[in-house]
Amino acid sequence: MSVESTTGPLTTESGAPVSDNQNSETAGIGGPGLIQDQLLIEKLAHFNRERIPERIVHARGAGAYGTFTVTADVTKYTRAKFLSEIGKQTETFLRFSTVAGSLGAADAVRDPRGFALKFYTEEGNYDLVGNNTPIFFIKDAIKFPDFIHTQKRDPYTGSQEADNVWDFWGLSPETTHQVTWLFGDRGIPASFRHMNGYGSHTFQWVNAAGEAFWVRYHFKTDQGIKNLTQAEADKVAGEDPDSHQRDLRTAIERGDFPTWTVQVQVMPVAEAAAYRFNPFDLTKIWPHADYPPIEFGKLELNRNPENIFAEVEQSAFSPSHFVPGIGPSPDKMLQGRLFAYADAHRYRVGINADHLPVNRPHATEARNYGRDGALYDGRHGRQKNYEPNSFGGPVETGQPLWQSVAVTGPSGEHVAPTHAEDNDFVQAGDLYRLMTEDERERLINNLAGSLSQVSREDIAQRAIENFRKADADYGKRLEAAVQALRG
Repeated sequence: MSVESTTGPLTTESGAPVSDNQNSETAGIGGPGLIQDQLLIEKLAHFNRERIPERIVHARGAGAYGTFTVTADVTKYTRAKFLSEIGKQTETFLRFSTVAGSLGAADAVRDPRGFALKFYTEEGNYDLVGNNTPIFFIKDAIKFPDFIHTQKRDPYTGSQEADNVWDFWGLSPETTHQVTWLFGDRGIPASFRHMNGYGSHTFQWVNAAGEAFWVRYHFKTDQGIKNLTQAEADKVAGEDPDSHQRDLRTAIERGDFPTWTVQVQVMPVAEAAAYRFNPFDLTKIWPHADYPPIEFGKLELNRNPENIFAEVEQSAFSPSHFVPGIGPSPDKMLQGRLFAYADAHRYRVGINADHLPVNRPHATEARNYGRDGALYDGRHGRQKNYEPNSFGGPVETGQPLWQSVAVTGPSGEHVAPTHAEDNDFVQAGDLYRLMTEDERERLINNLAGSLSQVSREDIAQRAIENFRKADADYGKRLEAAVQALRG
């Protein structure tokens, strides 16, 4: 990425030298300002427009460049070229974020963390848009706007309201697993470096022979897991709202490059239909006993962005950005995100967002017939803007990036197919029972502290009943803790 020269005279946007950058033009000494002052008008107009709309979710973020290195042979599962041989390296950009907070919110809050990774591969950019949790609150994208509205400011009070949060969670039992995770010890990571990342969704890998597999990604922090208690987080958030961003930047500046061991769970496609629960359900993990994670890579972050706005705020990730050998699954949350993420950036940054240095391919070039729009740089020159043409333009390959999925039956608003363990409480209960007694105590206290703030008893009781269905002891202890706090 080229850096603008800092030597020579100060100029206007059009390149004319600036004679005075301290005093604006006036009609005489002490008189009113003049609209002919090009520099004044230009600077004020630019200032009014120098921010783009912040992301609706994941607004608060930090990022860094790095490298991904293949450490094991996975060519029997995927034909993706950047995974084709041990030792192969690919440049990456990783953006961390909170989910609910605005751009000016604090880092040390109880919230999932975004883990959005861009691989600049020789076959185009591959975006893996995940979180620091292997699961999510809901399983169908049609509920996503409603869910996020509960996490944002209430239209009347202008504040996040416990009533809205717990009303939605209580009426949506599928959230029980993720809520248990969120209010447990890993709900507030001590830093971006000390947390895992996950692709969360199920994706498809397909090998050179055309065999397809369902996969889930895991990025295990080599720094070790470190978290904050609620009391510690309250103190950090109040004293240093930029704690996580500062920690990441300074670690890289001093050469303490954070790394993650990258793993994948692999499920043969033929096993999906009879698996004990829906393998495309984002609210559930794949137990490691069923599909052991396979280590295949190492991710290192080793370079800070030079300009936060240009490289972090304008960075654009979309799970629809695949490369040959990798594709989507029938995961209904993923299907919605294939559209929504790319569309968010078309709105925020503009139709040519993918032309920006942080977003465009680094190891190849984009060749298509998209033209014009805001900030189009004319890169195509006089080339034709239609296909097919007989003037030597780029042509289709006829080779799909991934394997097609067979579907049958009428179109309609269908509930996902039912598997043997498809309920909303089994894995939440399993997670609770895996915890030590101290971990359970902190979980109960964290949940009760939030749930006790709701104004209606029926909202609280409905939510408690979901936890009781996950585990009787879980619900009983939570009810007692809430009642104690509510008096």
